[in-house]
Amino acid sequence: MIELISTIKERCRVCYTCVRDCPAKAIRISGGQAEVITSRCIGCGNCVKVCRQGAKQVINSIGEVKTLLQSGEKVAAIIAPSFPAAFPDTDYRIVAGMVKKLGFNLVCEVAFGADLVAREYRKWMDNAADGDRIIATTCPAMVHYVEKYHPSLVSYLAPIVSPMIAQARVIHKLYGADFKVVFIGPCFAKKSEAHWEQNENEVDSVLTSTELYEMLAEAGINSNTIMPAEFDGPEPSMGVLFPINRGIFQAADISYDLISGQVIAAEGKTKFIQLLKEFESGALDSRLLEVLCCDGCIMGPGMSSELPYYTRRKAVSNYAQLRLKNIDKKKYEKTMAKLHDLKLDTNFESSDMRLPLPSKEDLEKILARMGKFGPEDELDCGACGYETCREHAIAIHKGLAESEMCLPYTIDRLKKSLVDLNNSNKQLESTQQALISAEKLAGMGQLSAGIAHEINNPLGVILLYSKMMMEECPADSEKYSDLKMIAEQADRCKTIVAGLLNFARENKVNMRRVDFCELINHGMNAIIIPDNVLITTEHHVNDPMVDLDYDQMIQVLTNLIKNAIEAMPEGGNIQVTTSDNPAEVFLKIRDAGGGIPESIQKKIFEPLFTTKQVGKGTGLGLAVTYGIIKMHRGQIDFSSNCDPEKGPTGTEFVVRIPRNASRFMTNNQIKKYASGEIKNES
Repeated sequence: MIELISTIKERCRVCYTCVRDCPAKAIRISGGQAEVITSRCIGCGNCVKVCRQGAKQVINSIGEVKTLLQSGEKVAAIIAPSFPAAFPDTDYRIVAGMVKKLGFNLVCEVAFGADLVAREYRKWMDNAADGDRIIATTCPAMVHYVEKYHPSLVSYLAPIVSPMIAQARVIHKLYGADFKVVFIGPCFAKKSEAHWEQNENEVDSVLTSTELYEMLAEAGINSNTIMPAEFDGPEPSMGVLFPINRGIFQAADISYDLISGQVIAAEGKTKFIQLLKEFESGALDSRLLEVLCCDGCIMGPGMSSELPYYTRRKAVSNYAQLRLKNIDKKKYEKTMAKLHDLKLDTNFESSDMRLPLPSKEDLEKILARMGKFGPEDELDCGACGYETCREHAIAIHKGLAESEMCLPYTIDRLKKSLVDLNNSNKQLESTQQALISAEKLAGMGQLSAGIAHEINNPLGVILLYSKMMMEECPADSEKYSDLKMIAEQADRCKTIVAGLLNFARENKVNMRRVDFCELINHGMNAIIIPDNVLITTEHHVNDPMVDLDYDQMIQVLTNLIKNAIEAMPEGGNIQVTTSDNPAEVFLKIRDAGGGIPESIQKKIFEPLFTTKQVGKGTGLGLAVTYGIIKMHRGQIDFSSNCDPEKGPTGTEFVVRIPRNASRFMTNNQIKKYASGEIKNES
């Protein structure tokens, strides 16, 4: 078996057009490439014709033919009866002359072999018993299809050779068995037919019409420089009609009677499949079927002409009129009589390429993977190359297709990927911002520590001497009030320095097992709450035990509550809520203040940044809080709205602290914990 058609991977755009147009479904999509499966291919050439990228290539026989012509052996060219459609404006004698100029010893018409084949079908029709039925075997692609995909019909294939093989046998009988034979025609499948075991030593090579044009161009041969030459005999008769639909019936003098339905014909990649299915099912009782993969041989994939169908058909009809008008009937009959005993029989064998179908359960699983859970999801859009979603799913089961071929499925996955990518970008942006803030805080921490150490001692001296001088001055003197101001401001500087040292310190947290809810309750009791502020506390915690630094977490709570109180100078409500999951505990503090303007939201954790009046705040509370939470490997987030149109909606801070106990829990325990089935299995 030769690799007739292959894929040029660099050109394949995976548009699934070849899948859609392959009647044998011999195209496998694997790794994003459309691969022709040689064992399943029937050589119809549809994939080559429809691929606009030129990604499908047919095995080239030009080198093989050149080798034959240069070998010194006698070589005959036999030209298919479709040649007038390939050379519509060229006299047939010029065509014969151009082919001979390439170096062929003989140039004959396969149409005579078609006459012999037509005679065999006429004999069969005359001698067949009632109930006998056959399928004409002039189309090798159709024969391949029956052998591979309808093996039960192999016994119905007519045991009669094709016109190509018949003409090759004529050459060997009339001119000698030592002649090498090259067939020239429009069909890719003929290249495969020449290699069939039953056709051994009949045809040595096959050229398509396109390859013939290429050889003529390379040799510099054209119709303007060639002397006309007649085809070598035998001269054909009605066989010249074979490349036209139903031409075999006219050549064999078989009536195509629509009333009796004794003979029936179908052509084209969809009609021929349907005819075979109906014939196999027993729905048809026709005696003779002519089944062609193409719309007649004049539309074969190897044709060099780009003319439309009826123009090609007219070219063949015109040539048929010319040949039949000038035929030497006596000579023709004499040659036919001479070849009355030429064997034109052959045989065919099944080569079942059908793959097992999936079970109903497997089919449903495959459909579900593509997001098709019911009939309403099966769009049958055909974008994948298969007519229905179920055909696509079956092809996946057979290893011929991939789920990604489904366009709606791929679009849904793309949408999900875009959402995931957008979320990832947001998380990355947040992480980058947090990293920048952390680096900035670290740098400021080092700077703060240096400054604090340098000015702490001088401040202590100023504070000491100012208080000593205050003790020596009368309380009602002007100097006393000045010294008091100096002492107060020095004391304030000491507070700021202490805060800077607290922010810059690299203390390690003193972890111990703590009841988180008890910590919150205790911390709330230590905070002075104004009369116009109401604080409500709610605990929604399954397991309150967590590993943390008790004192530092009290400081976090205190800083956040004080900020919430200061955000509501007119009073209001503060909601404190705790919750948890197997891995973390949460603290949410929400106030009813005016909110944080968007313009300063990125700065609130920076040390020394404050919106309070001079003397009212140091700008270190949130910075210290941020540092403590990070030392606990936790996270602090906030949401706030200060939209003038919507009005203030307050601010909510959310603190997340790892409980550390989750590392001792199994996945199953974590699931049960999250669902509330268990309280604490740590």
